Amino acid sequence: MTHKIKSRLWLAFALVWFGILGGIFAISMGWIGYLPPIEQLQNPIDKYASQVLASDGEVIGSYAHGGSNRVLTNYKDLSPHLVKALIATEDVRFEGHSGIDFRSLARAIFKTGILQQKSAGGGSTITQQLAKMLYSPPSSNFFTRMMKKPVEWVIAAKLERYYTKEEILAMYLNQFDFLYNAVGIRSAAFTYFGKTPAELNIEEAAMLIGMCKNPTIYNPILRPNSPLPLERRNTVFQQMEKAGYLTEAEVDSLSRLPIKTSFHKMDNKQGIAPYFREHLRKIMMADKPDRSDYASWQYDRFRDDSIQWETNPLFGWCNKNRKPDGTPYNIYTDGLKIYTTINPTVQRYAEESMQEHLADYLQPAFDRERRARGGDPFSTDISPAQRKKILERAIRQSERWRLSKEDGLSDAEIRSQFDRKTKMQVWSWRGMRDTVMTPLDSIRYMKGILRSGFVAMNPHNGHVLAYVGDINFSQFQYDMVSDGRRQTGSIIKPYLYSLAMTDGASPCDQVLHVQRTYRLDNGQTWTPRNTNHRRVGEMVSIQWGLQNSDNWVTAELMSRTSPITFKRLLESYGLRGPIEATMAMSLGTPEATVGEMVSGYTTFVNDGVRVDPLLVTQIEDMHGNIVATFEPQKTEVLGADAAHKMLYMLQNVINGGTGGRLRYSFGLQMPLGGKTGTTQNNSDAWFMGFTPDLVAGCWVGGEERSVRFNTMTFGQGAAAALPIFGKFIWKVYKDHSLGYLVNIPFQLPEGFSPCGDAGYSDEAVEVYEGSSPDSTSSASPF
Repeated sequence: MTHKIKSRLWLAFALVWFGILGGIFAISMGWIGYLPPIEQLQNPIDKYASQVLASDGEVIGSYAHGGSNRVLTNYKDLSPHLVKALIATEDVRFEGHSGIDFRSLARAIFKTGILQQKSAGGGSTITQQLAKMLYSPPSSNFFTRMMKKPVEWVIAAKLERYYTKEEILAMYLNQFDFLYNAVGIRSAAFTYFGKTPAELNIEEAAMLIGMCKNPTIYNPILRPNSPLPLERRNTVFQQMEKAGYLTEAEVDSLSRLPIKTSFHKMDNKQGIAPYFREHLRKIMMADKPDRSDYASWQYDRFRDDSIQWETNPLFGWCNKNRKPDGTPYNIYTDGLKIYTTINPTVQRYAEESMQEHLADYLQPAFDRERRARGGDPFSTDISPAQRKKILERAIRQSERWRLSKEDGLSDAEIRSQFDRKTKMQVWSWRGMRDTVMTPLDSIRYMKGILRSGFVAMNPHNGHVLAYVGDINFSQFQYDMVSDGRRQTGSIIKPYLYSLAMTDGASPCDQVLHVQRTYRLDNGQTWTPRNTNHRRVGEMVSIQWGLQNSDNWVTAELMSRTSPITFKRLLESYGLRGPIEATMAMSLGTPEATVGEMVSGYTTFVNDGVRVDPLLVTQIEDMHGNIVATFEPQKTEVLGADAAHKMLYMLQNVINGGTGGRLRYSFGLQMPLGGKTGTTQNNSDAWFMGFTPDLVAGCWVGGEERSVRFNTMTFGQGAAAALPIFGKFIWKVYKDHSLGYLVNIPFQLPEGFSPCGDAGYSDEAVEVYEGSSPDSTSSASPF
């Protein structure tokens, strides 16, 4: 009887094993269950975030799939502590098995399954866990759940066949989700410690590996007051001792250390150059413009995108280029490395300069003026009907309106909400502020926040060194560097003067300084006004006109050419928006972005050649192969002689004209050129400036043109925009590590005379030295 029982048990045991082996064979052949195609096993379907790198190689951001920030990390880039901790904790016999650890499996079946010992551990190897992460999504189907473990065994065995042990370990760590959008070990190392995986010390590695059991329960950020994260980390130390990686004394010493983190949440709205990163994402992922995708009122945007698609190699790059498999690149999933021209130090100085001027000086001045208006951010010359129209449009564009509409509320019900006081938070330069106000008042408040855009680039190679699209990306995501078009005001005047120089004029040519009325081609007349009332009725030089931003001199030069000719020149300077060819455009009616204007001003430093902004130098795929390189694109706008004359005149704008504050208020002594700009009613304040190796431009204004200063005391370009440039240049040149030298002159040909045989004009201003008596700076910092 006993013999028969034993025989039957052995027979049952054999049948079970034959059934398991037969099932595994059927799964491997694809007869039952789900087995990924062989191509996927050889090349696992993977999604890696693309990284954005600064000019010094620093990672400044990423473009992630589904909010995660998984970045490919190779085995050679892992800390040895990570590898040892992972093997000791999850799969101590990892080096010796071929995907399935039968000893651990038998132990798990007997102790965990039969004896219900929860502390006995599981039987899954690292390779099986990887198979589960890659190819085993949750399912409510009973048969699928029953086949889940055998399928994982088969996939694990195949993974072991196609990959080395090192590759499997790297894939495992690349796949794991450590929470806070930190998918993969590189993102986790940065998120929790601000390090790369190779820089992790043993206690940091042990903490991250300990989180692999359950990243929620054992998370020191999510559970700062719980003992569980520390206990789990110390358990990893103990496992490393059992595996022979640590001694008992080392475990005892390490276990006494507290958990120390340096948390950096992965948020694309934070970090270095967020406006730049978002602009780069949009242009790289752009599709070929189709007229049907644009409303009739968006024609100008369609035209702009069409021009960029044809001329800008970076615009639509992902859709223009193909991977080896023939599919287009995806910035979110293909693990690209995008090497940009952004200099992190220069970028930081640009952001600091904007914040210092607006937060500490200009916004408080505007708030004082606004309080005098009774809290209204709009100019006093705006009618009540105009105010109401602006506010009603803002109400219907708000998130509150959209959500209320989704809840089924009527327009009247929603509108009534905007007049009821409620608790809320509003943004300020000092941080988010708790307050009680009506949603309508919060709209008025936000409309009164002054906005700005700033960009700096190398005029010789086009490298964009700093890019600040507005004052705070989390709150204001509209990009004034590339998307926002505003009237240019007087910063467009040098373009007209350069046309005069091309036509044979010189800076010393004389013009009668009087107001004139010009008859236009349509029979109407144009009589430009002027804020400059000096030397009326006298002969003045063209240089004096530009130096003092004089409208009468500018209008006279405009009368000597045709609006169509000037329009074509503006397009050569890089203006892509619509331009109405009229005489008034010489005083700044055309609209442009900050980026377009900065590119245009490189012409004056480059012997008449304009350089397009260069955002990216090269792109690598996830395997380190260079798949694209980019060179600066250049356009000849002026002859060299005309460019040299303009360089001379624009230096005098700084040395004794409207840009003089750079000398007497900031004590800047390096060679400088530039131009201030202020549009009608102080709606837009501009400053464009340059040194021999740096061109930068700044715009300051309100979201609405009606949000503006009532007087030029604060509203003109010299007061609102120039100081940002001044602070920026001061910081850049003071930092000698950047390599900008005060004594490097502009490159002009030997014997250059701006006025030809006539020699220098009596009105030529000598280079300013030192500080004026009313200067706020007693000495130059350089």
